[in-house]
Amino acid sequence: MRAITIGFLALTMTGAGFASHRHHSKQAGGQAGAFDFYVLVLSWSPEFCYSHPDAGECGEHHGFLVHGLWPQNSDGTFPLNCHTDQPGPTNPEAMSDIMPHEIVRHEWLAHGTCSGLNGDQYFALIRRLFGSIRIPDRLKQPDRSTTLSVIDMKHSFEQANPQLRDNEIVVQLRGNYLNGVEFCESKQETPAPVSCSGLRDTRQGTFVVPPVR
Repeated sequence: MRAITIGFLALTMTGAGFASHRHHSKQAGGQAGAFDFYVLVLSWSPEFCYSHPDAGECGEHHGFLVHGLWPQNSDGTFPLNCHTDQPGPTNPEAMSDIMPHEIVRHEWLAHGTCSGLNGDQYFALIRRLFGSIRIPDRLKQPDRSTTLSVIDMKHSFEQANPQLRDNEIVVQLRGNYLNGVEFCESKQETPAPVSCSGLRDTRQGTFVVPPVR
């Protein structure tokens, strides 16, 4: 019998992280703009919707959705809930096509405040980075469960995105099911893929990718 998973919305609302490396890293202090790179976090919506079928996103048949863009340090620490004088987003609802609207405010307060950007700049960067990642065809709208290895998953993204390398991608599981995929990006004005230094990666074994329903 499949174990019930904890969805990413419930985790964010309680202040816990999405990915397993967040549960084990030492939290850094919250100084806006003081971090090494970004982590673009994509959640596999069918896994969340398995245990939360009444959530708003779950009637829309999504595959990958943006969970957030997290400032991260190479030693595994990360800033959180930073003090900033930057204003928040003026139109957070505009992200609802790629990001569940329930988590937009949380992501700004917990992670966006640490970026050094204002709210509109932060969410514009999220949209830009998400748009730069091509989702492999096999993962766009799968209509049946698929069993993959971590190597298969990474290779699929690398074939669709030749600029990516294995160490710039982290696959996150919840039990034996795909929970999400993370992409590490530089904090330059024009971001580029970088090594996911300090992040705990899943490297062995196989997992199930639930279908989009």
